[in-house]
Amino acid sequence: MAEFTDTLTDKHIAFIEKQPIFFTATAAEQGRINLSPKGYGDSFRVLGHDRVAYLDLGGSGNETHAHLAADGRITLMFCAFDRSALILRIYGRGRPVLPQDADWEDLAAQFTLLPGTRQIFLIDVESVQTSCGWGVPLMQLKRERDTLQKYHRQADPALWVEKFSQRDRSIDGLPTRPTDRFIAGEAG
Repeated sequence: MAEFTDTLTDKHIAFIEKQPIFFTATAAEQGRINLSPKGYGDSFRVLGHDRVAYLDLGGSGNETHAHLAADGRITLMFCAFDRSALILRIYGRGRPVLPQDADWEDLAAQFTLLPGTRQIFLIDVESVQTSCGWGVPLMQLKRERDTLQKYHRQADPALWVEKFSQRDRSIDGLPTRPTDRFIAGEAG
């Protein structure tokens, strides 16, 4: 049976910290619904019982940014793939924080920045839902893929900024604010 709370509990936070993957879902009034898997276990932060954030690396699109700018709604889902079956959803309102934004330094200090970090999504929690997760298969994490970070580590910073500065629209044509700088992140 599903249970709702207004904020994250300590038990929720402990569960989130163990998960190597989470999913994000966003939508604007028109166009596609975006659903994305997110890895890199150290890319998510609980900033309080009513606020979370995660790193976003440059990739093939920028749908989450466009949807949050247009509508603000976001759902995050964590699910256990081990014996402790559970699904946890965070419903909230979010916004992108880019390196050129005034609040970047304080927020970025909460993370170890990864190569190619484009922005951080800051989310205010509106409600949290947990459910059984009994239909989720049992699986084991073999390892994280290094492909995206490797791609960004090998990039020429000036060409990277030029490439991502041209991505100022979502696939449905919604506007985004591109980053204006390359984040090298940690050496790897």
